[in-house]
Amino acid sequence: MFLAAGFLVTVPVFAQAPLVRLDPELTLALTIPWLMASVVLLSKPGFRFWGDLLLGFSWSWLAGAVYWGWFRWEPLLHLPIEAIGVPIALWGLYRGWGKVGHCFYLGSLFGTAVTDAYCYVVNLIPAWRQLMQTPPELVMPIFRDAIAQTQSSWGIATAAVFISILLTIGCLHLRLRTPHWWAFSGAVLSTLLVDGLFWLASAVI
Repeated sequence: MFLAAGFLVTVPVFAQAPLVRLDPELTLALTIPWLMASVVLLSKPGFRFWGDLLLGFSWSWLAGAVYWGWFRWEPLLHLPIEAIGVPIALWGLYRGWGKVGHCFYLGSLFGTAVTDAYCYVVNLIPAWRQLMQTPPELVMPIFRDAIAQTQSSWGIATAAVFISILLTIGCLHLRLRTPHWWAFSGAVLSTLLVDGLFWLASAVI
């Protein structure tokens, strides 16, 4: 469950992001097959946990398709759109239904919130807007300036704080040893993997 949750966090980043640029309508429509697969798995006793996890992933996919398809140039809308499933997730947890999927979704959202907070604190928001509105062949100077900000003393110190937050939250819930909290921890800790891969890519550039 932990590894599966971690894998599903990386899917929107490395598969959905390129697809949504090419065809946002198709990306949005793919939410339906994810939901259908979730319903099928939920109906099978031996696969309920996986169907539950896929349901939470469907919320993340839907939100990502909407934001990156039509609103990606405005960072202020990122977290509100990513959070569109929060009311249902909280209702489900209150009712004791879909705990694995809802915890996965909330863990993924928490990781997103921490990453966004880093962008605000390090003042990467102007670069975000420029990157989303600039033709691909002209983005490298903007990207390099953004990288320089993350590699400054303030950027590194801030990253250390946010990494500590993610590690603490992720590891504390991992110790609870229940499937839904493992899904939550997998989503939270995988944020470090995704952000780390971007950092390594920027270091190479």
